Amino acid sequence: MKTRDPRRLAMAAGLLVLAPMCAEYVTGYDDSTGDPLALAAGLLIFGPLYGAPALLIRETARRLGMSWPGILALAAAFGVLQAGVVDQSLFSEGYRDIPYWEEMVRPTYVAPLGLAAHTTLSFVAGHAVWSFGVSIALTEGLNPRLSRTPWLRTPGLVTAAALYLAAAALVLRDHLRTEDEHAAAAQIGGSLAAVALLVLFALSRRSRDPVVRNGAVRNGAVRDGAAPRPIAVAAGGLVAGLVFDFLPSTWAGVAAGLAVIALCGAAAVRLARSPEWTIRHAAALAAGALTARAAVGFFAVPLGEVPTVAKYAHNVAFVVGAVLLGALAARRRGAA
Repeated sequence: MKTRDPRRLAMAAGLLVLAPMCAEYVTGYDDSTGDPLALAAGLLIFGPLYGAPALLIRETARRLGMSWPGILALAAAFGVLQAGVVDQSLFSEGYRDIPYWEEMVRPTYVAPLGLAAHTTLSFVAGHAVWSFGVSIALTEGLNPRLSRTPWLRTPGLVTAAALYLAAAALVLRDHLRTEDEHAAAAQIGGSLAAVALLVLFALSRRSRDPVVRNGAVRNGAVRDGAAPRPIAVAAGGLVAGLVFDFLPSTWAGVAAGLAVIALCGAAAVRLARSPEWTIRHAAALAAGALTARAAVGFFAVPLGEVPTVAKYAHNVAFVVGAVLLGALAARRRGAA
């Protein structure tokens, strides 16, 4: 590897910015919605909080040869860490005085655990898919030739880890100072145990299948079936994302959400075994899911006073951005 490669640094920088936008800005739920200066300033915290973990997940996966199930397991681990330990929203019955919080929590609240099944699924799946999985797939799709190679050397990895720890410490400190409800020691311990189990699962998903990179066939293995066109994969991601996001905060909604995740995962694994499946398909799936989340933003009511024009301009910009990113990635060529 070259000692310094501006293309790899550009890819890393892109992921550092895209991940927090997918995590916090795409639906336009906060009072920064439609305010470019506030959104840019927010990246000073959200970049390290989401972008740095996205880089660490991606770099770890590519160095160890993890499959996408392993990547998503690492992403879910960070999701549990974020919601269960850092901002502790997983165990809150009234987080940030959000007016609709109790409506989300109460129908599926499990008192012995001090959490709601609906918000647990939403937070963990949301981080695994949208905060990290989508941003990694889209960024890699923009340069397929670099999609399976490391982008950072040791100093970059150390910097990313330090940035995340600093941002997480700031968020935790703010939570402990401003919120009345804090996670109990047993809840934090349970969260860390879940993180450890997810990491162990991810490490077990190092590629053993002869079909490894970009759907290529290795060791003479044959895989039947053709992969659909990327536009069809994007449409599938769009529909699945919309269905997941509009499910009610009830036990039936939780069951349906788990079913959507299981069906999408099974379909993606099956399709990815085709020799025709490429990084373009993965990016198209991510673009469809991101477009769905951006479209849901039209129905979101931002916290605080956000002008109507600013809100809808924000929503339109993110829908257009998601579509353009997907279209750009779909046009890329090159071995992954």
